[in-house]
Amino acid sequence: MSEMSRRQVLISGGALGALGALGIGAAAQAGIGPPTGLDPRWVWDAEADPLVASLLDRGAVPEVNRLLWNWTRNDQPLPAGLPADLVAFIDGARQLPSWADQRKLELAAEFNKSRGFYLNLLNGVGGGMLSTAIPKEARAVYYSAGGANMEDRVAKTSILGFAVGSLNAYRPDGNCIVNSVKTRLVHAGVRHLLQQSPHWTSGIPISQTDILVTWHTLATFAMRKLREWRVPISAADADAYLHSWQVTVHMLGVRDEFIPATWEAAYAQSDQVLPPNMGPTREGVELTDILLGQLAEQTSPGSISRPLCNALGRFLVGDQVADWDQIPHEWVWESVIRNVWPILVRFREGLVPLPLVPEMAWVIDEALRQYILFFLTKGRETKIVIPTGNRPS
Repeated sequence: MSEMSRRQVLISGGALGALGALGIGAAAQAGIGPPTGLDPRWVWDAEADPLVASLLDRGAVPEVNRLLWNWTRNDQPLPAGLPADLVAFIDGARQLPSWADQRKLELAAEFNKSRGFYLNLLNGVGGGMLSTAIPKEARAVYYSAGGANMEDRVAKTSILGFAVGSLNAYRPDGNCIVNSVKTRLVHAGVRHLLQQSPHWTSGIPISQTDILVTWHTLATFAMRKLREWRVPISAADADAYLHSWQVTVHMLGVRDEFIPATWEAAYAQSDQVLPPNMGPTREGVELTDILLGQLAEQTSPGSISRPLCNALGRFLVGDQVADWDQIPHEWVWESVIRNVWPILVRFREGLVPLPLVPEMAWVIDEALRQYILFFLTKGRETKIVIPTGNRPS
């Protein structure tokens, strides 16, 4: 990072004396790796950032994207012709951490299999509504290349989310490692490009804190909601689900010292980093309207589904976030969802122990995932690629 970039970051972040007060404290950190005293708000990706900046500056990204297009499996060799510095990076970045536990990852896959209905709803709709109420994330999405085509942007985000929840996520024939590494490269590209946008004035985007904030709107938010809804979860399943997300955020380049080691640490870190990083923005409101519109079209085009989707969004994220996102009240539907949801949960949980029900539920949930991707991409093949510019408008 250049001295000018560092100076911009410090200016945008305010006085140096305030850094310690807002960083992740020791009580909330309790990370997997030993602490170094670094503040994650001022840590980015020392390996990927200079590499991708160099690829962009020398005009190599279009060819890199072409070559990586069909690199899809975790065990697949890299295609010939990639720049040597990129090959060296990917060879290191695709390695699972030494603490990854394959037994827990397999158990997490089974948990996703039986709880996919809830997790897709929470990570997809709930996480989407929360992300638009995070000013830095909403603006980063809006002013980067993906902001000009939200269907494509959501489809690419869904590719990684679905990969994490797939049954073979970290197996050799899975694709979670590949999509995590590609997402890490995308983040590096956005960091380099977004600072060149006249609309971006917040220093270097997507710090390690920013990634953790998003992580908590997915993994931590989902587990808290499952507990709130009284979905039966064994200690082993909860630990396995956390482990799958710990591995994923490591693969996205977050330092082990910042990754919560337990759910208690995750809850504490979430409580510390989410409130100061959330609030309303014009960009967030616009993105929310687009996302809910997409959800309504996926559900039932031309019907009453948009009011229902508005009510569902409010039910998942609560009134404060919904007000920030300017999701209108739908009083009738809100009452229906609030009263029916506990009954639905009890009904589903009464069925789960029966033979073949988890398998049947997975088939239905997988069909829903594929439908969502098909709708968002209009049937076109879509994969995660490194951006070459910002929002064109």
